[in-house]
Amino acid sequence: MRFGMLYELQLPKPWEADSEQNLVDDAIAQCVLGDKLGIDYAWSVEHHFLEEYSHCSASEVFLSAIAAKTEQIKIGFGIRQVISNYNHPARTAEAVGMLDLVSHGRVQFGIGEGATRLELGGFSIPARRKRAMSLEAAREVADMMVMEPYPGYECEDWSLPCRNVLPKPIQKPHPPMWMACTNRDTIKVAAQNGLGVLAFSFLDPEEAKTWSSIYYDIIRSEECVPLGHTVNANIAMVSAFSLHDDHEEAARRGEDGFRFFEYAVGALVTDDVLPGRSQLWEKYLARKAERSRGAKVVDTAYGGQAVNPNRSMTRSPGIGTPAEFREHMQGFADVGVDQVIFLQQGGNNRHEHICESLERFHSDVLDDFADGREERERAKAEALAPYIEAALARRNTRPPLTDEEISVVPASRPKPQAAG
Repeated sequence: MRFGMLYELQLPKPWEADSEQNLVDDAIAQCVLGDKLGIDYAWSVEHHFLEEYSHCSASEVFLSAIAAKTEQIKIGFGIRQVISNYNHPARTAEAVGMLDLVSHGRVQFGIGEGATRLELGGFSIPARRKRAMSLEAAREVADMMVMEPYPGYECEDWSLPCRNVLPKPIQKPHPPMWMACTNRDTIKVAAQNGLGVLAFSFLDPEEAKTWSSIYYDIIRSEECVPLGHTVNANIAMVSAFSLHDDHEEAARRGEDGFRFFEYAVGALVTDDVLPGRSQLWEKYLARKAERSRGAKVVDTAYGGQAVNPNRSMTRSPGIGTPAEFREHMQGFADVGVDQVIFLQQGGNNRHEHICESLERFHSDVLDDFADGREERERAKAEALAPYIEAALARRNTRPPLTDEEISVVPASRPKPQAAG
């Protein structure tokens, strides 16, 4: 199994003048440490206007800084907002291509559509059409990264004439493509389009097994028609992450950050918001105090899923001793999860505690899952190869343009003066 780290760049209030600077510096330092310790992926979200929850609106800049300071770790858009209102598809293709060059071929290209009214409303995106808009744009981005020139496209939301979109990525035909998934429905959509799964829901191994079965059954079926020019058959799932030799200390260090993430992701969808006056952390602490007094308080996460209000404050899966974490990871490995992504930078989790957890993971856990994984991955690739070949044959791939089919872009010439 592989391992990654997820960065929302959360920043609860109150803020100091240097809060954002310290946040970014610490996150980059954590990725540099992760690279040295053998963590496989560094994922970064793209969110807009989400005070306290995510200050990562320009993920390509953040990921470029990580790429420049690391050597092995894969650099992941987790995700890039591909709807044209956020980013014109040509600009997305350019950003992915350039980051692949900067990182020497380490980019992972996750796509998404956004879920909050702050983002969708801010960019005038109709919620009922967001998935269709996302998939349409992502398909065209894949073509832009492959075709020379790109033939052009026109739809209800955006257009581009025939152009050669540059630079092209190092990875051929293009970097692996992933999709953000929060429920069984989106798992099916990812599989139908040949996309890897970034499962941003917190699942127990039994539900993870169900998601894995649904996903790989579709990958092996005629339902799979790749959106891109290859199939990325992989499932990555997010887990809480805080390790210490003492369980209670691990919980003290990591539980509030994880709980805040769960609370905030629901509140940004369900609660009214006053831009510039966010009180997410303050409201989280108030709800925590209500729970401690015995009040029944139910928060919601992605898709309106209720967060279990009775879960012990010291029992979040992924928060505990290395032995407990090893058992948690084995549960995912046993049901076919390919990668676990650590939610470590949540709430007010401290930089030094995150680094200590990474060190403990490296010394006490990683080897149990790293040994032999290359052989298992090769065996998996060989077993899926016939299905992937058949899926790619079903893709309606546009043929390259001949020279005669490429339209000339005329030069600007001054109009001739009328005879006097």
